[in-house]
Amino acid sequence: MRQIESKYKGFAIDGGDMNTAAGQSGGSQRAARPVYRNIHITQIAGYRLPLAGLVSILHRISGAAMFLVGLPFVLYLFQQSLVSELSFESYRAIVSHWFAKLVLLGLVWAYAHHFCAGLRHLLMDLDVGVDKDSGRLSAALVLSVSLTLTLVVALKLFGLF
Repeated sequence: MRQIESKYKGFAIDGGDMNTAAGQSGGSQRAARPVYRNIHITQIAGYRLPLAGLVSILHRISGAAMFLVGLPFVLYLFQQSLVSELSFESYRAIVSHWFAKLVLLGLVWAYAHHFCAGLRHLLMDLDVGVDKDSGRLSAALVLSVSLTLTLVVALKLFGLF
């Protein structure tokens, strides 16, 4: 086996590892590196999802929630409010119920999170914040901003200010 004598000292031409190429016989062996494989659906409970992955999944969930729940709900309320004064009063009765406020608050969170995460993805498309630390920071920022906006709307919605 021939070694390349350049800045790649210890690199073997036949593809062997550096210890073999340098003529060392395993005197200082490293610990075995973990093997990463795809996990099975039954192993999800023990898997710790990174914050950026959580934000990405919540981005998809919030988009689906806005489309499947929010759009029909808001269109129904809008249609009811435009029919007559009596239907507008029934709209006010629906919206003043605590469960409807909770649904609206969920939709507000979905919109705020989807908007903030969408801005994050647009910035990442422009190669801003694509390294690991910046991704973690931007994911934390998306979560904190969307939850803060939702909290402010919740305080207003439930009449605390």
